[in-house]
Amino acid sequence: MALPEATCERSGSHRTFKVRNKVFAYLLDDHHNDGRLAVCCKTELGEHADLARRYPDKFYLPANIGSKGWVAIRLDRPKVDWDEIRDFIRASYKRVGPKTMSKIA
Repeated sequence: MALPEATCERSGSHRTFKVRNKVFAYLLDDHHNDGRLAVCCKTELGEHADLARRYPDKFYLPANIGSKGWVAIRLDRPKVDWDEIRDFIRASYKRVGPKTMSKIA
């Protein structure tokens, strides 16, 4: 919510984060009964699959959006690097948000 014009919509136990009506992140809690807690971010095409393949305990491709460049980062691990999470969220914001907004984030 610290990013310019970011909004959050709640739907059950999930959260959708948007900038000017474009989604830049999701917080998923037991999405499709998968038992995981994760934040999802838009990545460069191909990067998401590479992360999930190389680090399967940390990253996975979320249902429905994984094929579109989104990666889920598990938050239910023993140790979470919150700086890394912040960096993924900021990068996703810059990818999907208006170009004028990405310069100030």
